[in-house]
Amino acid sequence: MSKLPAALRNLSLPVIGSPLFIISNPKLVIAQCQAGIIGCMPALNARPASQLEDWLAEITETLAAYNKANPDKPAAPFAINQIVHKSNDRLEHDMEMCVKYKVPVYITSLGAREDINAAAHSTGAVVLHDIINNKFARKAIEKGADGLIAVAAGAGGHAGVKSPFALVQEIRQWFDGPIALSGAIATGGAVLAAQAMGADFAYIGSAFIATTEARAADDYKQAIVDGNSDDIVYSNLFTGVHGNYLAPSIRAAGMDPDNLPVSDPSAMNFGGGEGSKPKAWKEIWGCGQGIGAVKEVVGAADLVARLHREYEAAKAALLAPATA
Repeated sequence: MSKLPAALRNLSLPVIGSPLFIISNPKLVIAQCQAGIIGCMPALNARPASQLEDWLAEITETLAAYNKANPDKPAAPFAINQIVHKSNDRLEHDMEMCVKYKVPVYITSLGAREDINAAAHSTGAVVLHDIINNKFARKAIEKGADGLIAVAAGAGGHAGVKSPFALVQEIRQWFDGPIALSGAIATGGAVLAAQAMGADFAYIGSAFIATTEARAADDYKQAIVDGNSDDIVYSNLFTGVHGNYLAPSIRAAGMDPDNLPVSDPSAMNFGGGEGSKPKAWKEIWGCGQGIGAVKEVVGAADLVARLHREYEAAKAALLAPATA
């Protein structure tokens, strides 16, 4: 494992809750942090843009009060996800708000920029950049990111196609900083496996959609409870970038998930569909392949507690003496 910056140490479980477009909100982030894992939300989830300051104030004030009341068991830090892409015309405003509130951890996506990293570093924050291959990983570190989110095959939303074994192995050959692994992780045993292959953290998103705090439709949550990896479709139709989506939502939009056309990747559209095309995230539900482990809708704290039990049981099983 790598040497971790202070903001990434002392978690109750080596887990980062991944930012869920539309779905993550202060209530979910606070619950995750109070449970001892890093909670995260996209800045773009605050709409209009002016709402972001209200949300940042809510998160920072609530966690500060919690830490004052629980000095022996403080909350984990929170993170804000910034889409670093030319289509995001809010980036400058959102970064100003995050710097103002001294956000401790940033997760950057879809582009690495030195000025964004420098702004985050101006308040002592840690920047993790998500990547889908070793080439992008090198570029992110060269431009000043402190760590990486290795988005492997099976992750929800905009996912890569690399095996997690290959992706982490290649990055670890040259990088000894923080790595979080994303891709079909929904059990405590999978968290331990991520560490065993060289990651510092598991990056978990889809399982948190099926929590009471998540801002997702009840049908969306139930589809995750009812679904498994066979229900996940990998397509670039909805945003121009390949991602994983729930087949039931594609069928509900009147489309055949087994026969989807290919989209023009130059026409990226992260807010939703164009014309008659159904909107990604709102109508077409992003989801990863690990949902077979999700059996019910629970509170975020209960989900973290389950992951913790499974993580400790997996460690105990590995350390137990072999029996004949």
